[in-house]
Amino acid sequence: MILTPIAIDDMPKAIAAFDAHLDGHAQARAAFRRIAATWPVRPDDEPGGGVDTPAHRADAVRLAHAHGIDTLDEPPSRSFMWDGKVIRTDVEATVIVHEVAHWLCAAPERRTLIDYGLGPGPETTARKEARADKRLCFEDCMHEEQQTSLLGVLWEVELGQPGILAFLEQNWMEHWERSSTAAFFIRHAEELFARGLIDTDGRPTTARDWADARKTVLESV
Repeated sequence: MILTPIAIDDMPKAIAAFDAHLDGHAQARAAFRRIAATWPVRPDDEPGGGVDTPAHRADAVRLAHAHGIDTLDEPPSRSFMWDGKVIRTDVEATVIVHEVAHWLCAAPERRTLIDYGLGPGPETTARKEARADKRLCFEDCMHEEQQTSLLGVLWEVELGQPGILAFLEQNWMEHWERSSTAAFFIRHAEELFARGLIDTDGRPTTARDWADARKTVLESV
């Protein structure tokens, strides 16, 4: 939920101001510019355009499979988004991509736990079982959620989807005029880079062969 919506007419100013605060942080700026380039959102009638289209959801499922993650075409509201074995994919494309990012950010020993040992996610209804699998304290859960959020946005961008919408929805640009907002982004972008999850250009590094092959096919069409 966006805490303070940014008016459409103010977006160019907000993007420019946020970018200016990234001066001296080339890696974080590269990641932000990839995200900002998805604004404005392409209309439905343009190739790859629209929001949460069937093609977007299909690509999100393929992203999971490219990482060796099994999926189940079922609403997570029946139980869990992630039960330690499969991602449930009868949801919006952005949610599927976010869940792949959760898998990537989670410690390997927590990938077999319900909702990665973070406690019940917003789509999970079997909350008692998810709470029983929780392994991290509140602060560590929030930190991993922030890492997951940004990585998911960058994967949406990689897939040609409007990652800027998730970036706004998850409040990365709340108080965009403040340097502290950019500093928070810089911290997480640089941590993702240090963890080897994104490169100096802000591109996700995992399943790169699959992503590069997909990009080559799209560019040849």
